Amino acid sequence: MDLHQHLRLMADYHAWALDRLYVEVDTLSDTDYYRDCGQFFGSVHGTLNHLLLVEHLWQARMNHTMFRVSGLDQQLEANRAALKQRLQSFARGWRPFVDGLDAATVAGDLDYRNLQGTPYTLPFASLVLHVFNHATHHRGQASIALLQLGRKAPVMDLPYFLLELPAGKLHAM
Repeated sequence: MDLHQHLRLMADYHAWALDRLYVEVDTLSDTDYYRDCGQFFGSVHGTLNHLLLVEHLWQARMNHTMFRVSGLDQQLEANRAALKQRLQSFARGWRPFVDGLDAATVAGDLDYRNLQGTPYTLPFASLVLHVFNHATHHRGQASIALLQLGRKAPVMDLPYFLLELPAGKLHAM
């Protein structure tokens, strides 16, 4: 599997894992959904809102556009249902984004600035993978919150996603 195929696989996994998380998140009452569980961003909602913010931020950087934020905890969407729709839409948008990348972009670097304005140049493909890895980190935090709230944590490990793929698709992303 080449790097571009791996990016496609991870983009598909990214959307699948979010859907699996929402199967459990959707069972929470609003009280529990917005309850501060001691996560980096407080509640399940705060964690998912942070994911949306980061998806916007990195996609803007990769498209060489601006997405201004006041901080990584800035609330982009207060409404629970709207946040779910926007976050799932962004997650599903990574596959077409990755499909549209040419080989030079995948193999190249991305110049960007962090929130403080410091410039960086890092491998483009590694930063795309970072978006997916970052989401895994915070899906894990949301899973802990679910457990704290007396719910079950969803199984979102990559091998379970791979097992659901048709055999012919596993190596033909």
